[in-house]
Amino acid sequence: MATFDRLANLPLQVDGYSLELRRAEVASGFERVTTIVRLAGGGVEGVGEDVVYDAVDHEAQVAAGPVHALAGRWTLGDFCARVESLDLFSVTPQREVSRLYRIWAFHSAGLDLALRQAGRSLAHALDRPGQPMRYVVSLRLGEPPTMAPVEKRLALDPTLRFKLDATSSWTPELIGTLVATGAVDSIDFKALYRGTIVDQAADPVLYRRVVEAFPDAWLEDPDIVDPGTAEVLAAEHDRITWDAPIHSIADIEALAFRPRMVNIKPSRIGSLRSLCEAYDYCAAQGIGAYGGGQTELGPGRGQAQYLASLFHPDGPNDLAPSGYNESEPPPGLPQSPLIPAFAQAGFRWELAELG
Repeated sequence: MATFDRLANLPLQVDGYSLELRRAEVASGFERVTTIVRLAGGGVEGVGEDVVYDAVDHEAQVAAGPVHALAGRWTLGDFCARVESLDLFSVTPQREVSRLYRIWAFHSAGLDLALRQAGRSLAHALDRPGQPMRYVVSLRLGEPPTMAPVEKRLALDPTLRFKLDATSSWTPELIGTLVATGAVDSIDFKALYRGTIVDQAADPVLYRRVVEAFPDAWLEDPDIVDPGTAEVLAAEHDRITWDAPIHSIADIEALAFRPRMVNIKPSRIGSLRSLCEAYDYCAAQGIGAYGGGQTELGPGRGQAQYLASLFHPDGPNDLAPSGYNESEPPPGLPQSPLIPAFAQAGFRWELAELG
């Protein structure tokens, strides 16, 4: 049975919903804003998290309030279709991808509520046992880059593994010190971002240094079009992974070459049906998957960890506990792999903040 078919007919009663704005300063140097979506029905609550990156879009949503007609008795599949039929933005979002992020916030809240009303966990509904989930810590090293962000976290847990954003300011000396840690699993080139604070232009010198220094690392979102970087990567296709361009199965099929691994971010896929279909497609095609976070401030992190535990627990999941996003991570964060912490009912990872 297809994964979505196991969920689509769950009955769902929605009485209303509310929105809660969250803000926090995070280690990558910006104020993160998200919105918690709380669907209420039948005396229980389902939660999701809107991870749109532009504060103005969150502020407009909260100012407008719960204006969408979602109350009623549905199947989960019909509720998801209803959400997708609505324009969830009172004004045009700053980025088109934000529409997918917001759809996921309502779909994940609906999934949580339907499961809680049924008294079932997602793992039970899908008949998939959770597995310990391996994670990496995603970091930028600042400008000018230093080892401090890595060293600070290794001091808390010497077994940590990292996914690092490579920048043209990385020196051979810095790269050598990173190699010596033996802790780098993935390098993110961020080549497909435009108009963001993390944009990184094609840089053949940087690419060659990284490719040679980290022969076993995954290479995420490189520039394979620029002639200089394409030449560096010509023999490395088997370890190139993709994140930013993956919103659907069609995006996977449109890649320049068949990937061994892709990052399936639930919020970037958007709809619950499309997410389930992407998991099924990758399994059928023998394509590895891993999960990624969106600097969540609430339950969205735990929900992404939950899905990783079910569908790709052994991948280089960019889903470290949220404490690692803080400028000063607290001691005592759970080590990798994370032991499944599924709530008895719903779509909730019990260690994650629900607020």
